[in-house]
Amino acid sequence: MRAPGFARITIILAAACWTSPELRAGGASPPRRPNVLVIVSDDQGYHDLGCYGGAEIKTPHLDRLAAGGVRLTSFYVTWPACTPSRGSLLTGRYPQRNGTYDMFRNDLVDFDVKYDKHRYAVSPEMIGGMDVREVLLPRVLKAGGYVSGIFGKWDLGQLRRFLPLQRGFDEFYGFANTGIDYWTHERYCVPSMRRGNEITTRDKGTYATHLFQREAVRFLKVQKDRPFFLYVPFNAPHAASNLDRPRPGVQAPDKYIRMYPEGDPKSHRTRFMAAVTCMDDAIGEMLDLLDRHKLSDNTIVIFFSDNGGGVGSDNAPLRGKKGWMFEGGIRVPCIVRWPGKIPAGTVCDEFLTSLEIFPTLLRAVGVKPPEGVVLDGFDMMPVLCGKGRSKRTEMFWQRRGDRAARVGQFKWVDSQKGKGVFDLSTDIGERNDLSKERPELLARLQARFAAWRKEMDACEPRGPFKDF
Repeated sequence: MRAPGFARITIILAAACWTSPELRAGGASPPRRPNVLVIVSDDQGYHDLGCYGGAEIKTPHLDRLAAGGVRLTSFYVTWPACTPSRGSLLTGRYPQRNGTYDMFRNDLVDFDVKYDKHRYAVSPEMIGGMDVREVLLPRVLKAGGYVSGIFGKWDLGQLRRFLPLQRGFDEFYGFANTGIDYWTHERYCVPSMRRGNEITTRDKGTYATHLFQREAVRFLKVQKDRPFFLYVPFNAPHAASNLDRPRPGVQAPDKYIRMYPEGDPKSHRTRFMAAVTCMDDAIGEMLDLLDRHKLSDNTIVIFFSDNGGGVGSDNAPLRGKKGWMFEGGIRVPCIVRWPGKIPAGTVCDEFLTSLEIFPTLLRAVGVKPPEGVVLDGFDMMPVLCGKGRSKRTEMFWQRRGDRAARVGQFKWVDSQKGKGVFDLSTDIGERNDLSKERPELLARLQARFAAWRKEMDACEPRGPFKDF
């Protein structure tokens, strides 16, 4: 059991497995700082990659990435849907600490309400955003001489003060709200693609994944000679956002749909698989470019899904899906590659989360964490290298009235979709509820959640939801 104050985890400054031979030997010329490529998929299921046992879906490039690095099998995100999950990645902080602990979304579209530009301009989806006091990863990396680009889904606010260029990124092409039509780039009839701070319709009609691929490849070619942080948060394979009835679900190019001739091209599953394979090809071009410019050995590549699988996904053997507090909503596939540092073709079942990514990258590139900022993760690189056990012993989640906690091997869920206590070491599918036969265990997990909630409530007020 972790001692009180568990949410504040100290970043270890001792030499770890990533330290270069030149520095250990006291060489006079330190090597160039490693590049960073972070790729995030949207609503991809736990079983939706070949390297995770998904025999149905074609993901050769992500499988190649896993073959060259480590595949994580007990990796969690901080929220079962996109906005708070992505906010935690870029801040290294629980959603309840950084203030983005719900979606910036217009619920009336669920009832076919169409927004014109004036109504949309004052809607919750448009005016909400991550607290400007939060320090994001690209701003911290800039102190180390990094150039940063984001190409894809931002999801942390659309007003100018919330957009990527104001939060530390040097380049941005993508959309700032939570979902678009893949071809028109509209969010429920509202044009949403941006270059920098401005809306653009220049690329209307081109599939979104291909656009993010184009921009990421261009960035790599231009910035290959300096340390870079490239963040590619795809919207694939998220369902499209429009007002058509029936809803189109996931959209994919015909070329990729035809790769699954055994499937029904009208089915959500077939189009989901096609969208994933298209995204996989885009990732493949990025990896090939790193190889071509001899950057692969000095580039940390991280891939994971922002939350559990949505429409058309396969979350087996986990229970639940996107939006749920069961494992299917919060345990996701994650792959990390750093040749020469992380052993190739390995599997790590240690308890790890997306909160670890921020401090891990700072430690790896030799940049100090932001002063006075509480980080909720730790440097996980020794764990990925097979040189230590995870320091993560607890993790907590809350989505409105739904709550969950993992303490060691045990998980407590209290939600609209179900509740119970489960032993994840023997019951990854969360089928056998232990709460009645082990009431003392239930009480312990609830007490740990209450302690975490108390700490979160005592944090400096942040974000658009908290009353202060």
